[in-house]
Amino acid sequence: MSKFIARFVKDESGATAIEYGLIAALIAVAIIAGATTLGGNLDKQFTAIAGKLTTTVK
Repeated sequence: MSKFIARFVKDESGATAIEYGLIAALIAVAIIAGATTLGGNLDKQFTAIAGKLTTTVK
């Protein structure tokens, strides 16, 4: 029984899986933040272009 407990304490495979999960979550958050910022900037650019086209056509 003591060998089983010692092996269980030394086993780090679960910790590795958790670490990979945390890294994946952080990467996902970074991608979402970047896409949100990029989307906002693209919206501003297209709005500015649409405004210039509207004034040019009139």
